[in-house]
Amino acid sequence: MNLSMDSYALKSVSDLPAPLRSTFSFRYFNSLQSECFSACFLSDVNMVVSAPTGSGKTVLFELCILRLLSRFISAEGRFIHIKGTLKTIYIAPSKALVQEKVRDWSHKLGSLGINCLELTGDNESYNIRNIQEADIILTTPEKFDAVTRYRIKDGGLSFFSDIALLLIDEVHLLNDPRGAALEAIVSRIKMLARNPEMKLSSLAHVRFLAVSATIPNIGDLAEWLMVPVQGIKRFGEEMRPVKLTTKVFGYTPAKNDFLFEKRLQNYIFDILMQYSRGKSALVFCSTRKGAQEAAQRLSQIAMTFGHSNPFIKNREQQERLREASLSCSDKQMQSYILYGVGYHNGGLCLKDRNFIEGLFLSGDLQILCTTNTLAHGINLPAHTVVIKSTAALGLYMEYDRSMILQMSGRAGRPPFDDTGMVIIMTRRETVHLYENLLNGCEMVESQLLSCVTEHLTAEIVQLTISDITRAIEWMKCSYLYVRMKKNPENYAIKRGIPIDRIEKHMQEICVQKVNELSQYQMIWTDEDGFLLKPLEPGRLMTKYYLKFNTMKHIMQAPANCSIEDALHIICRAEEISWIQLRRNEKKLLNDINTDKDGRLHFHILGDKGKRKKRIQTREEKIFVLANDCLTGDPLVHDLSMSQDMNSICSNGCRISKCMKEYFIYRKNYKGALNSTALAKSLHQKLWDDSPYLLKQLPGIGMVTAKALHSMGVKLFETLSEADPRKIEIVTGRKYPFGNHIKESLLSLPPKVEMKVEEIECQRQGKSKLVITLTRLTQSLQSTKRHYADMVVGLEEDNLIIFHEKIRVDEFLSPYSATILVSKPQQGKMTVKADLIFEEFIGIDLHQKFMVKEEIDSNVIYKHGIKQHSSFPQPKEVCVIEDDKDCASQAPTEEFHYSNQSKGETSFMPSFNLLDEESEEEGTPVIETEDDECKIITERTVFDHIREKAKNFPVLASSNNPCPSSEALVLIRKRTREKHLELDDVTEGSKQTERNKIPHRAVVIRSSESRGARTR
Repeated sequence: MNLSMDSYALKSVSDLPAPLRSTFSFRYFNSLQSECFSACFLSDVNMVVSAPTGSGKTVLFELCILRLLSRFISAEGRFIHIKGTLKTIYIAPSKALVQEKVRDWSHKLGSLGINCLELTGDNESYNIRNIQEADIILTTPEKFDAVTRYRIKDGGLSFFSDIALLLIDEVHLLNDPRGAALEAIVSRIKMLARNPEMKLSSLAHVRFLAVSATIPNIGDLAEWLMVPVQGIKRFGEEMRPVKLTTKVFGYTPAKNDFLFEKRLQNYIFDILMQYSRGKSALVFCSTRKGAQEAAQRLSQIAMTFGHSNPFIKNREQQERLREASLSCSDKQMQSYILYGVGYHNGGLCLKDRNFIEGLFLSGDLQILCTTNTLAHGINLPAHTVVIKSTAALGLYMEYDRSMILQMSGRAGRPPFDDTGMVIIMTRRETVHLYENLLNGCEMVESQLLSCVTEHLTAEIVQLTISDITRAIEWMKCSYLYVRMKKNPENYAIKRGIPIDRIEKHMQEICVQKVNELSQYQMIWTDEDGFLLKPLEPGRLMTKYYLKFNTMKHIMQAPANCSIEDALHIICRAEEISWIQLRRNEKKLLNDINTDKDGRLHFHILGDKGKRKKRIQTREEKIFVLANDCLTGDPLVHDLSMSQDMNSICSNGCRISKCMKEYFIYRKNYKGALNSTALAKSLHQKLWDDSPYLLKQLPGIGMVTAKALHSMGVKLFETLSEADPRKIEIVTGRKYPFGNHIKESLLSLPPKVEMKVEEIECQRQGKSKLVITLTRLTQSLQSTKRHYADMVVGLEEDNLIIFHEKIRVDEFLSPYSATILVSKPQQGKMTVKADLIFEEFIGIDLHQKFMVKEEIDSNVIYKHGIKQHSSFPQPKEVCVIEDDKDCASQAPTEEFHYSNQSKGETSFMPSFNLLDEESEEEGTPVIETEDDECKIITERTVFDHIREKAKNFPVLASSNNPCPSSEALVLIRKRTREKHLELDDVTEGSKQTERNKIPHRAVVIRSSESRGARTR
């Protein structure tokens, strides 16, 4: 139903309960907010709202939050809040929007004791307990999906039972490729809410509120979110505070993207003259360099007008601009400001950015060229908005729809203007797309089908899907199912077929994806293809948020995977497939690959093994950029290529970590070591043999690292012995810079010594090796945790025989691992022991010991003691590493589940909350000859929810939103405190037990079975 401006009276803030009124600084809600007031605050119905940008939709979110918080108001009118018990999840398409809401809501709701938690890539300093105690979680779709995938065994889904309200900002994001993550999240919540185990939890009555710009198919969103008629609110352009006029201009494509971008600059001045009417204008450009060049071009044209400069209205303004130019530190900006033009991007220092923002807000600076990031940042409205080119990321792809709408929303400045103008400059073939978008005529479609394999795997790994029927149910909870029924042709289905045939088609898609996952050992299925269980490769793909094809490349890696092989896998990864090779980049890339100075570790080679003189593909570009970056002093300084380089390193680090875990799982010694080394190098942007290792320390950049290198300080040890005053002389810095540099060494992990020794063995023909770790120093940063992987392997067989992750700053020193090996009749074999630190390069420890013949061993590791044991001889034995347990024959065709008797297996997700830093413990997982993949199972089933739900049946019910009795609230508060006390006790016990070896199983293979495996 379309709603007009004057069909209802304005609601007053005084209509809210007294404890909640301070949230708003105004007295009356506007027309849109007043129309939605009853549905938002006086009911619990799901809602979907479509309205123009700038019409006040944010207040609707706040009204729904206050409706939820009103449950904490007692009959006497007191607000009694129990933190974290009723959670609100706010999902927005960008980090900037999330951070803006965090600041705003923390200020507005902080007086009520409401805890807002940001979950984005910019905030990694949180753990599961922070999530549990948060009242409002603000996040992006990808981050929320990733957080719930991470540490599933430790209760990654534990907080789901407390979710009572889901707020979706800019739900039209569903139409973008990124929309698949949002769709998967909502589908997961919908399916879990229906589960009988959740009936007494807040999630069972979860409420949805989705808002969007003007869209035509709001009814489809309402069907997906189960919104009743009274919850559907559609508003037209009359709700916009400033009338907006839009124009979309199409231009003939050039020979390449670079020339097209240059061509558009020639049209900007004429567009501003025709449409800006002498008022302020924002020109959005796709890159920092593009923004600077646009400002340069406009100032050059304005210069030709002399005293008739159209961007300067009078002499007073010109004098103010002349004075302002002297206050800017950027020399190029100074010349632009004189003509009423400026630019704003991340390349400017903070002082200059703030200065330019102030000039623009005051009206002295009429034209501001900027990047799209300003659309989500500080509010700098203008009369006219020009979007120069609709391609983002250096002309690789079209902007997200939400980004276009955000930039368009900057047009119009109430109360200074009563109109606004938006001009979009794009290619001719995309004109209709943006006309439909701005006019609200673009249908919102689903993007889930293109990545349904990855999201289906994630649900199976999280145990929200345990069989094929639940997989089909999950897909029927998706927006994809809604749009398949409405627009089947868009999803390769013939129009006009009956609904039951569409459902059958969806089932076929589901079965096809399940079979494909089973084929590549991502999941396990029974003979009938009904039961679905996660396997280790699928778990790793889910944990590291990788694409299915990327994971397949990892699984197909060579047996002796080198660093170069691993780097080639990254170059083919779908995660960075958007990077393209542009014509203007080829010369520099060719010069880098030719490498006359011998800087690079690896090169792109031609057919005859010689270095290629011409880079021809995007994979070759990625390979060259990665190698150039890892020198520590790259030759690439172009802004767009530098952005590509940063993306390669961040995504490549994540892919390499997945490779490391996969190779450890496959017991591939060389692959594990090489992928670990590559992951650390990509993280630090340095090779481990770089002369600039000191660059890893905080406060040391390349200039300082080179200066220290010139005085012979190359390693951490030499820096610790260096004179601080000499450091200041060499670097040209003042006191106490040298002291600060030496203090940066505190960020390093403690020093550890590793020894490999052979001790006397009582059994004939056996050799016993003891690997001992001794911590030589203590960590001086108490809050910093340092981890390392201890790996022992056979070099010739490329086989890992021992692996353990150790917290370096806290293990019980000395720590020892004892390995019993069989001495061969002839020949030698190399046992290698490595301690690989998780973060820093250049400090890893490596030892080796020569033994004879391959190892036929059992492993027992104890802390600081020698342990003698009798070792059974079957081909495959399972040794439980506990003094009270003895070795036993391992079954070959039986799955083991913890805390459950046979026949009571559950495939539901674990909602049992464990501490973020707790060590992972598990029950024996048996590898069989037929299936060497681990079955990932959970130890608890809805324990977290059951215990909370039985205490709070009334609060969990939406039928009683405002309880009159404080008794129930106090019961919940006491129970909550009891949970936190239990967590504290658990944490204390973990602190004392942390150094003990976890009770878990290790599969020991004889040489015969191991040989079959390596073959």
